[in-house]
Amino acid sequence: MSRKTTVRHFEENLSELDTLVTQLESNQLSLEEALKAFEKGVKLSQECQSVLTQAEQKVQILLEKQDGEHLETFDPELNS
Repeated sequence: MSRKTTVRHFEENLSELDTLVTQLESNQLSLEEALKAFEKGVKLSQECQSVLTQAEQKVQILLEKQDGEHLETFDPELNS
C-alpha cells in the first residue's frame, strides 16, 4: 500500500470511527446495531493504531539518522 493510500485509508477510517462514536453516543441504535457498530469501531481503531505505530517507527528511524547519514527507507513489512 502506498504512503498516500495509507494516509487516505487512515483518515477515512478515523472519520468512520468518529461517525460510529457519534451514532453510539446518540442512543438511537438498537442493541444489535450498537454491537455491530462497536465491533466495527474496534476493528477500525486497531487499523488506525497500526498505521500510527508504523508512522512512529518511521519517525524514530529518521531521528536516529538525523546526523546526516543516508536515511533508510521504512518498510512496514520488515518493521512490524
